[in-house]
Amino acid sequence: MNGRNLVIAVVLLLGAAVFFFRGIFTPDQPATGAAMVSVTVPELSGPAQDGEALFNRSCATCHGKNAAGQDGVAPPLIHKIYEPNHHGDASFRLAAANGVRAHHWPFGNMPPVEGITETEIRKITLYVRELQRANGVY
Repeated sequence: MNGRNLVIAVVLLLGAAVFFFRGIFTPDQPATGAAMVSVTVPELSGPAQDGEALFNRSCATCHGKNAAGQDGVAPPLIHKIYEPNHHGDASFRLAAANGVRAHHWPFGNMPPVEGITETEIRKITLYVRELQRANGVY
């Protein structure tokens, strides 16, 4: 092995060691559960009010009051990532029915929501969309 290859090998080993030990020894940040975004709640339509009650029953435990997310628990749905052009209404239905593999946030996978119907998911989605519009996410 010539000198150049040895230097490259040492640099690669050191880089791998840094990533390895950083992952082991970096303490996880504790989940605070604090709201991740500030949400303005508009005057909701009747169907969205129904959706709010369903959201509070089935989704708020993780996604927080008014879908503001919870630090260390679950993301806010009042966020540009969830605008209809990126995550359409079908995404909400599929997430509730099947769960979601983590891909935008570091919260881990979302399990399916137990005991929720298609009609209830539609009402919840309407509620979230009205919140999004009122908060400039649409």
